[in-house]
Amino acid sequence: MQSSNEVLHQFLPKLPRAIYVMLLVLLFLAAGCKSGYQTGASQNKPADKGARQVKTARVEEMPFGETVTANGTLAAYDQSTASAKVAGRLSTISVDLGSVVRRGQMVAQVEVSDYKLRVQQAEAALAQARARVGLSPDGKDDAVNPEQTGTVRQARAVLDEAKVSRDRAAKLVQQGVVARSEFDTVDATYKVAVSRYQDAIEEIRNRQALVAQRRSELALARQQLGDTAVYAPLDGIVQQKRASVGEYLAAGAPVVDIVRMNPLRLQAEVPERDASTVRFGQSVRVTVAGDANVYLGQIKRLSPVITAQNRMLMVEADVQNNGLLRPGAFAKAEIVTNDAKMAITVPNSSIVTFAGIEKVIVVQNGKALEKPVTTGRRNGDWTEIVAGVNVGDQVIVDPGNLQSGMAVEVIQ
Repeated sequence: MQSSNEVLHQFLPKLPRAIYVMLLVLLFLAAGCKSGYQTGASQNKPADKGARQVKTARVEEMPFGETVTANGTLAAYDQSTASAKVAGRLSTISVDLGSVVRRGQMVAQVEVSDYKLRVQQAEAALAQARARVGLSPDGKDDAVNPEQTGTVRQARAVLDEAKVSRDRAAKLVQQGVVARSEFDTVDATYKVAVSRYQDAIEEIRNRQALVAQRRSELALARQQLGDTAVYAPLDGIVQQKRASVGEYLAAGAPVVDIVRMNPLRLQAEVPERDASTVRFGQSVRVTVAGDANVYLGQIKRLSPVITAQNRMLMVEADVQNNGLLRPGAFAKAEIVTNDAKMAITVPNSSIVTFAGIEKVIVVQNGKALEKPVTTGRRNGDWTEIVAGVNVGDQVIVDPGNLQSGMAVEVIQ
């Protein structure tokens, strides 16, 4: 076959010179463009990249347990209001919203001056009552023998004298020395002395009772003085501050609301069809929105009835709080009803989600291969696989942006 140059030379003598020159230029440009295209193609050819190193985990079958899913709300385990026990003007308050308090910690103080005066008044009244019964004003022992008091001794002396006079008059009447009328007068005097003696004993007992009353009043005044301090009733965090310094508080007025944060109380509703499988003491896995952690709890309380309005069983579980959970948060709970059930599982970090589709990446012939999977239950480290992979498959952990067809190298 003749080349283009040979053909061109055969026709040269027959062509005008201008056309001849034009043909030579076109031939040169075509050769240059072909050479440039080939050069660019060779430069744009992708270079082979090295295999990406990955770690894998084996798909295993392990006890995963049957669960019942329920929605609920986290509530404070305990909630209490610290109130002022006595009326008065609030002088200090040492906590505010969010303050951590301990049981028995003083959180506020009512003015104490009025209550100190009441204590002094009660002490003076007690000293007066003790003096009237014959005791020292500042003693601690209130026991007294009525017979040893001056009032009873005086009445006893009058009674003894009247008794002697009566006995003497009785003998004289028998002897006929004095008239019967005189004996009657002496006998009446004796009876009056007996009554006065009895009155003296009762008066001393009354004074003893008054001492006991004054002692109680003093104790009450001291108690009220101590009650001017407001103490936290439990360990927790201040939820709301309800009084301010300078405010006059009535007895029982609230000062701060305190909630106990650990553990928290999960209140969840279980459908009637699953109610028969829920028991006291079963484990609960709890998750909340915006938190990847799984919190563990235990069923502690079960309602005795199923609510007629929504056919739900109310259950309560105690959930350990690491400080991130808050009362009032919506929670999703998985109640483990059967710990022995086996399930095919993969690590949580091997699951890739894109456009709502879950998949894992396995290694096949030295290359990555994506496999869509159907997931089930999930705990802190493992996810149940319902379909998509088999036991023994090796899935890539933390695949990142790895795609099917990319060369991979498994490392330990």
